Amino acid sequence: MPEPLTRRRFLTGVVASALAAACTGGDDDGDSTDGAAPRRPAETTTTGAVPDLPADLFALGVASGDPRPDSVILWTRLAPRPLDGGGMPSGDVPVRWEVATDEGFGRVVAEGVETAPAALAHSVHAEAGGLDPARRYFYRFTAGAETSPVGRTRTAPADGAEVDRLRFVFASCQNWKDGYWPAWRHAAEEDPDLVVFLGDYIYETGITGGNGVRRHNSEEVRTLEGYRNRYGLYKGDPNLQAAHAAAPWLSIWDDHEVENDYAGDQPDKVADAPGFAERRIAAYQVYYEHQPLRIARPGDEPAELYRTLDWGRLARFHLLDGRQFRSDQPCDTGGDVSEDCPERTVSDATMLGGEQEAWLEKRFSGSEATWNVLANQVVMTPLPFGPFFNMDQWDGYPAARTRLLDSISSTGVSNPVVITGDIHASGVGDVSTGEPGAPVVAAEFVGTSISSDFPPEVAAAAEALVGGLPQVKWFNVRERGYVACEVTPDAFTARFRVVSTTRRPEADVATRSTWVVDAGTPGAREG
Repeated sequence: MPEPLTRRRFLTGVVASALAAACTGGDDDGDSTDGAAPRRPAETTTTGAVPDLPADLFALGVASGDPRPDSVILWTRLAPRPLDGGGMPSGDVPVRWEVATDEGFGRVVAEGVETAPAALAHSVHAEAGGLDPARRYFYRFTAGAETSPVGRTRTAPADGAEVDRLRFVFASCQNWKDGYWPAWRHAAEEDPDLVVFLGDYIYETGITGGNGVRRHNSEEVRTLEGYRNRYGLYKGDPNLQAAHAAAPWLSIWDDHEVENDYAGDQPDKVADAPGFAERRIAAYQVYYEHQPLRIARPGDEPAELYRTLDWGRLARFHLLDGRQFRSDQPCDTGGDVSEDCPERTVSDATMLGGEQEAWLEKRFSGSEATWNVLANQVVMTPLPFGPFFNMDQWDGYPAARTRLLDSISSTGVSNPVVITGDIHASGVGDVSTGEPGAPVVAAEFVGTSISSDFPPEVAAAAEALVGGLPQVKWFNVRERGYVACEVTPDAFTARFRVVSTTRRPEADVATRSTWVVDAGTPGAREG
């Protein structure tokens, strides 16, 4: 999370510092010639009367996301000068897109023209429909005389299909200033069916700080233009572009996409309250502009980021929004670790908001999937240390956690597994209400960061304290990376992949630990 001395840096004494640190599938690739009849590739020399487009239109690469059995969202943004407002003419621009079954585009099966609106920073969100389920495709864009890099995507299996295997990776927290992103290059080479990103895609903070490996391009961002330029910086990274081009993404936000530790309509810093509503609206719009999302454009109304995705009958992903609708953190702490207080246990405190809670219970009730994956921002496993709690995690909202776990139990939803980011550490935990003798309801896999640092001065203490809790089966704060998951009808396997360094753009990767949840068993075992 943040560079300053906040919940990951210190509280008072070594124990409080450690608390702050701690708390804070095998479908057909579609390479055969079955399916839709080939069509003549679209002309790639022009998309209409668009004079004087600058060069290097596709400097931010391409991406796809939110796949369905018959469609996928394709994304790009025309931005030849991404650190300086984009560098585009003031008008809207037509952009042609194509989808093919081969990388050479000899067999184009879908195509169209989508407007890149100036009002949305010339971003493109094209729904490529009429596709076959469980099939790999290639896609590209053309604007003026320029053609984008080629991306690779995949459709979901047919509704209700029996699926033998799903392979996906999940990751979070990529602070530019803390290091390079070799983890993304290796994640792309895993050839996953999906990439799930759990938040902190950008960091809003100022130029200096972090590990000093790289520098941000401005002081703390607060405006539409500032957020756009910050995404321009991050999305220019070639390793991140490779990961986007390798597979469709499912993305949710956490706090740094707006401001560290904000909660609902409340900023973390009291001084930031004036104008925070407008800042949040701008941040949400720019997030939408830079992600391949199947949602409506955010505006003055709440953004509907929470959604589900089915992978046949094998898995249902429940993508949660734990920032936009939550109550303010209790005990006057913001996001810090604090001693307990009566406010923490009030019954109406919420992490998800009432409407999202009701929606989630309905999605549980209607799920026929073998596995139900809760893609979640902050740690759900109880991590109390005597009277101390991290008020930004689910420990700060125990009544909301109890409602969620009761919903899982009452609906009988099968094999829930929680995947989480945020704390720049890897871990495996048992999710329960935290009450003595409470049953384990789900396994939780917490993934470390792509680059965001965990303070080394408290690493040993944090590992000893968190790793010593009976509900925590494994904990590692020292390495960066991602989690590679393989899901079958019988088991959910998570491999914690770590890179040798973030000080350079390239690094080796290794599996640090492997854990398995067997179908029908809520806890994880070492694999």
